[in-house]
Amino acid sequence: MTAARPTRRVLAQTRFETAAVLRNGEQLLLTLVLPVIALVVMVRTDLVPLPGPDAARPAGAVAGVLALAVASHVTSQSISLAFDRRWGVLRLLATTPLGPRGLLAGRLGAVLVVLAVQAAVVLTAGLLLGWRPDPSTSVVLGSVLLIAEGAAAFVALAMLLGGTLRPEAVLALANLLWVLMAAGGGLLVPAESLPAALAAVVRVLPSGALGEGMRTLATTGGLDPYAVAVLAVWTVVGAWLAARFFRWD
Repeated sequence: MTAARPTRRVLAQTRFETAAVLRNGEQLLLTLVLPVIALVVMVRTDLVPLPGPDAARPAGAVAGVLALAVASHVTSQSISLAFDRRWGVLRLLATTPLGPRGLLAGRLGAVLVVLAVQAAVVLTAGLLLGWRPDPSTSVVLGSVLLIAEGAAAFVALAMLLGGTLRPEAVLALANLLWVLMAAGGGLLVPAESLPAALAAVVRVLPSGALGEGMRTLATTGGLDPYAVAVLAVWTVVGAWLAARFFRWD
């Protein structure tokens, strides 16, 4: 009996990884429920300062929550990877016809599928809360670019964390990172609302670049080249470090 074609193996692994995420209550809370709650709070209250007039508040809120949804994958993927390493799942799958590259491709495919679900949920919630999107081609393409870059940067960091540290350390660190990025990492709260010293640091972080880039695009219609460059650098550096230090067991 011959092995399935590489594409079919990767697609099968993508389906498996996607189902694992969507069936996990903790990951659903992190990737879908908490972002929607954050969106409602940001639109309906003044707890989070957002740029522009009140009429632009829903746009800024949706942009920030989309950034939060993308960043959530650094937590979910790193924890999943770390425990799969401990249980020998990665080592076992790496010896099958799927191989290491197929395994990683399947995980990346699952991230893209879950991102599509997250975007659909957040955008629908935004519409119900009064958000009226700018349908221009530049805004749509800019959003796709920033989300793709952000996903690449955060998945690379997830591979680095999950592929090098002990599961207990990853569990604590990844959840702490999510809280810090949401509260003061530029995802939900604009850098300009933070203390000057912290704002300078936030702008060079992937969370700050993604959050600021998405808000700028949503409220002004312009793509921030600085945010694009910062995310590109984090993607390259994170991918290199993950490839250099990743351990399969």
